[in-house]
Amino acid sequence: MAPPKIIKALNESEVICTYDEASNPIIPKKTLRSIGKDVLDVFLPAGYPHTVTPDYTPYQIYDSLQAFSSTIASLLSSRAVLQGFGVGDSTSSATAAVLLTVVQESTGRLATIFFAHRHGQAIEPECKYYRFLADIVNDSAFFLDILSPALPTYPKILALCGAGVLRALCGISGGAAKASLSAHFAKNGNLAELNAKDGSQETVISLLGMLVGSLFVHFVHGKMAVVVSMIVLVGVHLWTNYQAVCSVQMRTLNRQRLTIILEEASSPRGAILRPDQVAEKERILTWVGPRITFATTFPRLREISHFKNQKYRNRGYVIVQQPTGQKIFLKQGTPTMAALEAWVEAHTGSHWPADSTFWKSLKAAGWDLQTNAMETGPSVRIVMGDENKSA
Repeated sequence: MAPPKIIKALNESEVICTYDEASNPIIPKKTLRSIGKDVLDVFLPAGYPHTVTPDYTPYQIYDSLQAFSSTIASLLSSRAVLQGFGVGDSTSSATAAVLLTVVQESTGRLATIFFAHRHGQAIEPECKYYRFLADIVNDSAFFLDILSPALPTYPKILALCGAGVLRALCGISGGAAKASLSAHFAKNGNLAELNAKDGSQETVISLLGMLVGSLFVHFVHGKMAVVVSMIVLVGVHLWTNYQAVCSVQMRTLNRQRLTIILEEASSPRGAILRPDQVAEKERILTWVGPRITFATTFPRLREISHFKNQKYRNRGYVIVQQPTGQKIFLKQGTPTMAALEAWVEAHTGSHWPADSTFWKSLKAAGWDLQTNAMETGPSVRIVMGDENKSA
């Protein structure tokens, strides 16, 4: 008997189908491994792991763990909020609870508008920072919630409104940062499916968390027990979230990542770090960069004189020296590389041409040089009059 024909998927090691010598398909028996794979396929992007970046798996594992502990903590918080609204108190009215809810929701939505206006442009370049920050403010809201039942009327209102504001900030910060991370993970044009599967994962984790949390809140009642439990849950939540964020290997160059690369390139080793190597050195909350900023307002009179410096005539930027540091003005119509070149010159004190070995090495190391992740505020562009005349 001739051996069965085997058809394999391109770039895959998994057998799609086998045929006998009469060209009849041989249906393999279901095993626990194949059943488990079928279940995982419901929650993972099609073609996993080839259609996502390598850091997708560790991020999702830690993200699932942090969502599980957060769900349990939210149940303790929700019970405290209901107590704060007067549930179970014969002296409280439904109208007062509704009015308090309206005030809490209103302050939260106003905070969302203000936060999006002030920090919206910074979320994508600093998505790891804002993803972790979202859970810090959300956990802070939990503590305000469990504190509220023990407070007098007016402090209670302030505490519940403060919790609403923090929760709203978590929503806008975490949601926007998560969208940026999803765009990073999706490498096969599968962003929509990846987000859909991520929603499925969160649903299952939330259901498991509510199941365990229901038993948890049934046995935890005392004030001290609630506080201690919340501290433990929040500690686990923040640790797993921090590990999730640290596992992400962004390929775009923001201020911190480019500074890390420059410091390593100027060291005796002179190496160009890859995205995974830079991710190990990144700091999520505590990084303090050099005193270099990008202009977020139009030039002041004392700054205009710097634009006459001839060395910036054919460059896409102008660097203004100030007592507090250096300010970079980008010219209108300049490519993304201008922001990177300007940061390099401001940091090193020398101009590295865009076609130099340095930029080629960055691209070869896997860095994205086409996405502007340097500016975290309003994008201001200047027009050089002399250059326009000469053109």
